[in-house]
Amino acid sequence: MLLLLGVTLVTFTLTNLVPGDPIAAALGEGAAANPATVQAYVERYGLDDPLPVQYLTYLGNLAHGDLGRSLATGRPVASDLATAVPATIEIAVCAVVVSLLVATALGTVAAHRRNLVTDQVVRVVSLIGLSLPTFWLALVAYDLFFRRLGIAPGSGRLSPSLTPPPTITGLYTVDFMLDGDSVGFVDAAAHLALPVGVLSLFTIGLLTRFIRTSVLEVLDSEYVRAARAKGLGPGRVVVGYVLRGASLPILTVVGIAFGSLLSGTVLVESVFAWPGLGTYAYQAASNLDLPGIMGVGLVVGVIYLVLNLIVDVLYGVLDPRVRLA
Repeated sequence: MLLLLGVTLVTFTLTNLVPGDPIAAALGEGAAANPATVQAYVERYGLDDPLPVQYLTYLGNLAHGDLGRSLATGRPVASDLATAVPATIEIAVCAVVVSLLVATALGTVAAHRRNLVTDQVVRVVSLIGLSLPTFWLALVAYDLFFRRLGIAPGSGRLSPSLTPPPTITGLYTVDFMLDGDSVGFVDAAAHLALPVGVLSLFTIGLLTRFIRTSVLEVLDSEYVRAARAKGLGPGRVVVGYVLRGASLPILTVVGIAFGSLLSGTVLVESVFAWPGLGTYAYQAASNLDLPGIMGVGLVVGVIYLVLNLIVDVLYGVLDPRVRLA
């Protein structure tokens, strides 16, 4: 709770320190030149109150579940975030799952083939993934696979000819499956392919290098040598002993990577016109939309808190020593 309070305080302070006129940004130059319009707008949103009063008013409304009304869209911030957050969660979850599966395979193989050709190739591939700018890769992928080859759908979450599914989770692929609409599911999954692929490349590069290091440390441990001495098969040794022993540090990095994907996808979302949290945050910042910025900051803070809690719980599941501590 104290952390979330700190998030709101820091976000509120920094936003109000940014030079610019939020009223002109929200109303436009024409309406901002009309004193009566400006006065009505200021009184409606309480912008004539001192900043401490505005902050306390925001906290009071927040305690009742009211995130305020966006100065840019005119809609409740909670409604905007209810649409934007699931869109970002959908590509972030898919990107993390793909990245973890690929990186686990690459990192484990590289560790077992230490300093051999396979290891060198995997390290080069991971370095390329870390080095390529995400926004550049998104532009190249969009131009190549959509404009030139025509094998991937265009921007957005769904083709214009299809109707979004009934909102259950906010994730189009999941909602289409629950609704039994296979056509919509295939179309939504196809729209996910390019943004997920772009986001996954960087995360694969990060996780592969970290998994390789973690697996190398476990491979030299006594219990792994004992498992091999018992005659256990390579697959059982890797899955039951090596990966489980290396899972705790890997889990931490995965949690951080997932949080970063949720809060830092603005460039990829902009290229693919994906209406997610990153796009909403950019629009709110561009319009000096204080309630919108505050809402995004609060959501990101909650996401990191929940991720840390999940990681701590999984620590106890994977390592009995944590449960005994």
